[in-house]
Amino acid sequence: MKTKIFLALLAVVTLMSCNSNKKENSEAGEHAEHEGPEGVVMLNELQREALNLQLGNFQMRNLTTLVKTNGQLEVPPAASADVTAIIGGNVKEIKVFHGDKVNKGQALAILEHPDYIVLQEEFAETANKLEFLEQEYARQKELFENNVGAGKDFQQVKSEYNTAKARYEGLKSRLQLLNLSPDKVKEGSISNTISILSPINGFVNDVNIKVGTYVDAKDQLLSITDNREIHADFMVYENDVHLIENGQKVDFTVSNRPGEELSATIFAIGKEFEPNTRAVHIHARLDKNPGNLIPGMYVSGHIHTDENNTRTLPNNAVVAEGTKSYIFILDESVEAEKHEGHVDEAVAENEEGHEGHEHEAEENHEEHEGEAGHEDENDSHVMAFRMVEVITGKQDGGYTEIKLLSPLSDDTQIVMNAAYYLLADMKKEETEHEH
Repeated sequence: MKTKIFLALLAVVTLMSCNSNKKENSEAGEHAEHEGPEGVVMLNELQREALNLQLGNFQMRNLTTLVKTNGQLEVPPAASADVTAIIGGNVKEIKVFHGDKVNKGQALAILEHPDYIVLQEEFAETANKLEFLEQEYARQKELFENNVGAGKDFQQVKSEYNTAKARYEGLKSRLQLLNLSPDKVKEGSISNTISILSPINGFVNDVNIKVGTYVDAKDQLLSITDNREIHADFMVYENDVHLIENGQKVDFTVSNRPGEELSATIFAIGKEFEPNTRAVHIHARLDKNPGNLIPGMYVSGHIHTDENNTRTLPNNAVVAEGTKSYIFILDESVEAEKHEGHVDEAVAENEEGHEGHEHEAEENHEEHEGEAGHEDENDSHVMAFRMVEVITGKQDGGYTEIKLLSPLSDDTQIVMNAAYYLLADMKKEETEHEH
């Protein structure tokens, strides 16, 4: 009886020892699962999102022959308009608000005044008189040519006809300037209001009127700007003016779009210096308008005076350790080897489980299945980033010149930011290994 009890206790101890070893092996595997070879950092999807990790390629930029400049965004004169009234009147209605987008010919405001009625009455009266004089002129001309009528009568009718015709055309033009239809006025349709129309497409910048206010012809009612025609107006000092030519590229940044670089091409160079700054205006047309740009925004950039481009990366893609500099590249080979190792390990564990612990696997099937799903979810999309030593050169505008010690393909995916954090994470793993 004692022998049976001893054998039972021995079996329980042996089983607990096996489970303990298995647990230790599992924990060790989990700890090493995200650890890669030396000089490699393994990051899962959650870690990459936390770092806002961005991948990209080398950029060819000019860091040597540059002219630094600053200025502001402007629109050409043809893309900006001040709206006035042709004839004074009282504001009856305002149809737009500050910041509204308007199209050419769209009504902006309505004015009313008795003078508009008087002008239309004069035109209608002149039109009717002209019709009579036109017939009388034709009749007197026929009599004169047949030597029936007196030349004096013909000359008088001709003078009256030409005078009425000139007045008719003048009044007609004035009505058209007021956006009134001369044909409707001739039919007897008289309006006591006129519409102020937008002369261009664009956005309303200023509204300087109120309902009921009397405005004169010289008063500015509204101002409109077409921001689609926006360009960069840079200032270049006299020491660098001789380096500037039409067609040169300009890379610049705008205050409302931090971290984003825009490009433009010079199309006009000023021919006189600003008296206070001794600088010349350089106008550059944007290669691509990203939108949300407003005239008057401050811009800062550099002009490429030649095509001496070199391989560069953003400053945040380069990290220094001691006297050496490094970048991190995506290493898919390490990721593939890691995946194959996990598959082999899983097969071996599966075979071992079938040989010695079939009964235990059946009892804990649901538990293992849940743990495996959780591990797969955490470890999905793990990527490896290998540290590569480089030599750095000039720095300008947030970019660093990169010289490779060993060749890399043009499509190599490079970590464009957070290189410092990747190096710190790798050093942390190395310290844990030592302990």
